[in-house]
Amino acid sequence: MTPTAATLEVPTISAEAEAVAAEARRGLTSSPKTLAPWLFYDEAGSRLFEQITTLPEYYLTRTERDLFTAHAEEIFTLLHNSGCPTSGLSDVGIAPRRPIAIVELGAGTATKTGILLRALTRLQPTVLYQPIDISSTALDEARESIERRIPGVRVRPRVANYVTESITLERAPHSRILALYIGSSIGNFSPAEARAILIRLRAELRSGDSLLLGADLAPSQSKSIQTLVAAYDDAAGVTAAFNRNVLHRLNRELGANFPAERFAHRAIWNAAESRIEMHLESLLRQAVHIPESGTAPALTLHFAPGETIHTENSYKFTPAAIDALLADTGFTATRTFVDPQTLFAVTLAEAR
Repeated sequence: MTPTAATLEVPTISAEAEAVAAEARRGLTSSPKTLAPWLFYDEAGSRLFEQITTLPEYYLTRTERDLFTAHAEEIFTLLHNSGCPTSGLSDVGIAPRRPIAIVELGAGTATKTGILLRALTRLQPTVLYQPIDISSTALDEARESIERRIPGVRVRPRVANYVTESITLERAPHSRILALYIGSSIGNFSPAEARAILIRLRAELRSGDSLLLGADLAPSQSKSIQTLVAAYDDAAGVTAAFNRNVLHRLNRELGANFPAERFAHRAIWNAAESRIEMHLESLLRQAVHIPESGTAPALTLHFAPGETIHTENSYKFTPAAIDALLADTGFTATRTFVDPQTLFAVTLAEAR
């Protein structure tokens, strides 16, 4: 039966699929070829990243967790005392003047955030926690885990791409917000993009609100380049699978035919830009086809041997660079916590 005009159904494409298709075409037709790092985080990619955070080479997660464990009470004492850096720990048992709500950008499954939430529930009976992430699966897991393990925390998740969408925060009357941007997620963006993200966040905050920023530190006398590179090129190959998953995602969601096994994972330290770069390197001359999608025409991509798709940057910071970034985006650094090996920094800053 030939469909008539009345019965013909035009295939629709979701907003998320449109965003994936648009970004893939934009990046893969640029020179050099690129893919935005937010494309990593479909359901499979989010699971792989959770595996990465448990690897022995990946010091970032455990170091930041240790900093939270050691300093959570001090962080909330500083907030209670309006960010005064000379406050001691004698006020830990005193309830804050105004309740603090927690907002987290790129929350994932929020495994480290529980340390901060527990510390805050010792100071106030209820805590509003607003995790924002692109993965609904990760947010569902975060909500179930936190509400089960930490009584008094009300979880209000929001599925959103905070990089491309506006940030809307829920605020209880007379409350303050502590925004979390942890895990060195800020390092995944160029200096201009990182600045734009923090400026948009600052626009949603009020004077007296705060930001807790986690950032990976640049190599130093106590942190070798080898330690840094290994965190992005682990012996078990989990990071390689995470990197290649972006190709699998384009195959699954756009009908592309990337042969992922013909692309090698590469992690490179770029000293001039102070960043780790992740690439997918074509191992041979090959062509890849992406079918038409919505109003976008079909696309054929040609790869030369050794040509790469630049999939991620992870910028590394000095303490002075962190302070400068905060000052440039409407924040004043209050206290920075650094581990003994100077691997990682957590900075508390006040919105001014």
